Amino acid sequence: MARKYKVVIIDDEQIIVEGLKKVVKWADFNCEVVGTASNSLKGAALIREIQPDILITDICMPGQDGLTMLAGLRSEFPDLQVTVLTGYRDFAYAQEAIRLGVTRFLLKPTRMAEINEALEAMTSRLQAEEKPRDEQNTGSFIVNRAMAYMEEHYAEKITLQDVAERCYVSQWHLSKLLHKYADQSFYDILNRIRIDAAKDLMTDPKLKVGDIGLMVGYSDTAHFSRIFKKLVGCSANEYRNRL
Repeated sequence: MARKYKVVIIDDEQIIVEGLKKVVKWADFNCEVVGTASNSLKGAALIREIQPDILITDICMPGQDGLTMLAGLRSEFPDLQVTVLTGYRDFAYAQEAIRLGVTRFLLKPTRMAEINEALEAMTSRLQAEEKPRDEQNTGSFIVNRAMAYMEEHYAEKITLQDVAERCYVSQWHLSKLLHKYADQSFYDILNRIRIDAAKDLMTDPKLKVGDIGLMVGYSDTAHFSRIFKKLVGCSANEYRNRL
């Protein structure tokens, strides 16, 4: 007897979630809805917990980066079949979603025939084990997003966990992606960003070296000095004197 396929639905419109649960004849596709979530962060956590076969999700929920969520989940769970339901009518956005491995991209309001066809396509892939793996597309997408976040927030006390949450992946998976696509660890990248920012700030003679360390995210001046010398090859004071 064929196993049932586990389905998760993510949408901030509860009426759509309940409508899908009740109206779709899941048993006809050998599927079962095992969980729902109202936002991307809860949805990503739910998928790690349940590890479903199929995801039906909106990617345009207020205050959330749906494409990054999509890339993160497809990168961490490459066998996951995804259909997007969205009211966002942007062709470039749809193209990017498809590049990241979406099986179907459907616009709201969605006809039942379209949902049924999407389920047929996803279950057929699962049955045939034809699961296209877009690991390079999704992996590089997540690394770019992670590094952009680090460039913007390097002065704050950020951790691998903080950045992983922003990218909708686990700490372990983000660490693996950074090593694979950037050939560096999280802290190697963060230190490089911070020290590059410190070098720029040193062109201002009014700023003290210790203050610069604080401005780029180091609460410990001695630690800042050690990292600076390790990456630049001279002390911060020597670097400033050369300027």
